[in-house]
Amino acid sequence: MIAEESTIKSYLDEFVEQSLQEDVGDGDHTSLACIPENDRSRAHLLVKDPGVLAGVEVAKRIFKRVDDSANFTVIKDDGKAVSYGDIAFEVECNTHALLMAERLVLNTMQRMSGIATLSNRFKFEVEDLPVTILDTRKTTPRLRLLEKWAVKLGGCENYRFGLYDRIMIKDNHIDACGSLTKAIEQVVDYLKAKQKSLPITVEVRNLVELHEVMEVGQVDRILLDNFELLLMKEAVAHVNKQFETEASGGINIHNVREVAQTGVDFISVGALTHSAHSLDLSLKVMK
Repeated sequence: MIAEESTIKSYLDEFVEQSLQEDVGDGDHTSLACIPENDRSRAHLLVKDPGVLAGVEVAKRIFKRVDDSANFTVIKDDGKAVSYGDIAFEVECNTHALLMAERLVLNTMQRMSGIATLSNRFKFEVEDLPVTILDTRKTTPRLRLLEKWAVKLGGCENYRFGLYDRIMIKDNHIDACGSLTKAIEQVVDYLKAKQKSLPITVEVRNLVELHEVMEVGQVDRILLDNFELLLMKEAVAHVNKQFETEASGGINIHNVREVAQTGVDFISVGALTHSAHSLDLSLKVMK
């Protein structure tokens, strides 16, 4: 999982509270006006697109928050393939609560399921090759945990969660520091001084920088950024498993297999989260 269970619980509690406050404000006045206070309804989540389902557990938490007496029945688990017409879950609860939660559940699940579906497509393209597809920090602010959770449900892997859990020396760090060698050495000194043990990735833009990194060493992974395929293959052969290798930049569903065939160990794909299209889902009330 992308985080400790206690962290996920705390995040989800805060997410649900803030999202409901944003949407409900001082009340769902339409429902309050035309539906009896103690009315109860049943509803199911209808799938209207083929894909990979994500967010069922979040939906359950949302319904339990708006009505702790809600009866929630899971029919399709998170991470399962779904087709048009499938029912993901059924819920029975107070009608006011049901309608209050409807849009939050749909928005969240549609977004998560879209990411899971796209992640699954990337996984399928390279599943017979010894490579791991990673997500990035290109996520929606405040939704990173949910989006990275969806990536995992789709079959790909999470990279660093934030700036704090891995060292990644990129072009701007190198240029601001003065040189690639200096950047690596200062990172190593910093980690020693702070008594931190973080894996180190360094980005290279060409074969000259690659050779420099290999001379300096002291890193775990070399990120080959925006390399043409032939150069990437040459770079991977030159590294020869002395360091982990990662490809990034301009990678999409159409070229990911070719990139994987260069022999890189990892491929990081920002598109998993920033370019995913929402899956069409609908919550249908059944009286």
